[in-house]
Amino acid sequence: MIAEVIRVGIAAEESPVRKPPAKTDGAVEKRRSDILGILAIAFFLLTVGLAAVPAFRSGPATLAGLLLLAGLAGVALIGLIAFRGGERDSPAAGAEMAAMLAALAEPAAACAADGAVIAANDPWRGVMGQARRLPKGGGLFPALTDALRTGVGEGPLLVGGVERQVRATALGAGRLLLRIPPLPPPARIEAAPPPPAPPPPGRLDPFAAASPFGAVLIDGADPFEGVIVEANAALAGVVGAQAVKGARFGDLLAGASRVEAAASLAEGRPNPFEIALGSRGDKTAHLYLARAGSRWVAFLLDVTDQKTMQLQLAQRNKMESIGQLAGGIAHDVNNQLTAINLQLDQLAVRHSLGDPSYENLSQIRETSHSIANLVGQLLAFSRKTTIQRTVLDLGELISNFEVLLRRLLREDVRLVTEYGRNLPLIRADKTQLENAVINLVVNARDAVRSAGGGTIRMRTARVTAREAAALGYTGGAGDLALIEVSDDGPGIEPEVIGKIFDPFFTTKAVGEGTGLGLATVFGIVKQSDGWISVTSKLGEGAAFRIFLPVHVPALAVEAPAPVGKPRRIAARDLSGAGRILFVEDDVSVRRSAALLLRARGYEVIEAADGEEALALAEKHAGGIDLMISDVIMPGIDGPTLLRKARPFLGPAPVMFISGYAEAEFSDFLEGETGVSFLAKPIDIKSLSEKVKQQLEAA
Repeated sequence: MIAEVIRVGIAAEESPVRKPPAKTDGAVEKRRSDILGILAIAFFLLTVGLAAVPAFRSGPATLAGLLLLAGLAGVALIGLIAFRGGERDSPAAGAEMAAMLAALAEPAAACAADGAVIAANDPWRGVMGQARRLPKGGGLFPALTDALRTGVGEGPLLVGGVERQVRATALGAGRLLLRIPPLPPPARIEAAPPPPAPPPPGRLDPFAAASPFGAVLIDGADPFEGVIVEANAALAGVVGAQAVKGARFGDLLAGASRVEAAASLAEGRPNPFEIALGSRGDKTAHLYLARAGSRWVAFLLDVTDQKTMQLQLAQRNKMESIGQLAGGIAHDVNNQLTAINLQLDQLAVRHSLGDPSYENLSQIRETSHSIANLVGQLLAFSRKTTIQRTVLDLGELISNFEVLLRRLLREDVRLVTEYGRNLPLIRADKTQLENAVINLVVNARDAVRSAGGGTIRMRTARVTAREAAALGYTGGAGDLALIEVSDDGPGIEPEVIGKIFDPFFTTKAVGEGTGLGLATVFGIVKQSDGWISVTSKLGEGAAFRIFLPVHVPALAVEAPAPVGKPRRIAARDLSGAGRILFVEDDVSVRRSAALLLRARGYEVIEAADGEEALALAEKHAGGIDLMISDVIMPGIDGPTLLRKARPFLGPAPVMFISGYAEAEFSDFLEGETGVSFLAKPIDIKSLSEKVKQQLEAA
């Protein structure tokens, strides 16, 4: 019977039109029980009422009345039992309800109108647990009331933290069937078909067509083998006139660059690819490639100027680094040469002319001078040599120097000089400038002799800023002094011209050159606040141009230094008297110099470093006539020593000796007087002359 009720409830719930549930046997039986109960209660009340009537409490009818009342009471008791029995289900009915709930696949339960759970299947317990009552709140209980009234109801129930709609169906006798419908399956999302591939572009877009860099549309799977469909106007300025419709794009690139770019594209490397242009090997470009369907769009950006600046910056950094290294090496070598020269001076006293060892000592001295010249070139390149600038007349300088230059040439090389008008004054170190010109002439001589002889032209002139710019000068405005050395030799190869000023770079055979000639010229010109440029064409020779700033004298006319032959100075007596504090960390230099100075009559106090010298200056305060000190020493350096020892030295002169240039430390001597400088390597003659000069001037 319960199964029938469940079936009817489900059918009523699924019916499109809600109707009251049909009467079942259980419902009829319930109604009968209700009627019997009501009749029993009625008879009971009637009996009680009759017993209360006085006529029934007396007379012969009393016994009959009592019997009637007993019968009515029995009937009432039976009715009450029947009424209570209608309220309870039989055990068989409960088992049948549980079996029918278990047959349902969805979570289902039977409950009373007050929310008490009477029976439930396993799916219900799986989602709702073992709770014997429905959770209160929400709209489920109004749905239960609606189901009792109309037969079917629906309301929300919190299931596993998610609100679900529960369907309720009346079962009769105040009971309801609850079912939790399964969730609808997720909607199947069909993958959208890929959009059809757009047709390959037939023309460049307006942006690419009007861009200031080269843009080209290429047809073909391989951009380097494809043909040009269209190119914008800017492409011709990058690659020349070869960028025409129908031409192969790969032909615009240099062979090696094309192979490298193709390999980079195949390996998936990101844009851009740096390439060299086939038609114009002097240009560098960045290539950007983008696929456009079955075609390619290529962009070419000219980066020649940027690449040139990067190379120039790298070259400058390299030259600065090498210059610092060369300066440090030169300083150390000068110290060693000073020790050698002083030792040679000591040996010369014991082995004079006519001694068997005199010739060997002279050879050692010549070798020492050669090394000193090489070190001087290193210092000139690194711009750390000591310079003595004087005002020079450019025309007179080259005119007097021309005789020496011709002696450097041979019969197969001709020297032609050209002096311009109104030649300016310059302010430079005469010896260094002559050294730079000698190096340029010797370099030109070797170039023309390699071609069987030729002509060297040397020109001097005053040029304006515009004329200088046309000749390769990149500086500022104002007139400049020009010294040009050119030849008609074989010229300089383009791949070499950027390296000619590098130190130790030479195109000569091994053992025929040091590679410092042009590097020295570069250093001398830069130290003289000048500029040097070179132009060359293969088969037509090369031209080196030195640009120097024009010197404008002050109101008091500064006479130019004589550029003729130096006059011969008579030999002097280099002996003297006085107390000298000699400070030098190189023990061989210090001991040799002290020994030679003592031999010339001086009292020498030796100090190995600045700390020891400061203590000796304090000990002999007021009694030191001259302090000779190295500049770079461990601990206290020379300038610092002078500042700390000046209270003990008083007005005594100070002479610094160093393998570095005077300019390296002159800023630390501001406010000091009576300070002189002697560059290493030194010999006893130059040292003795300088010492006597300082002591006589004090």
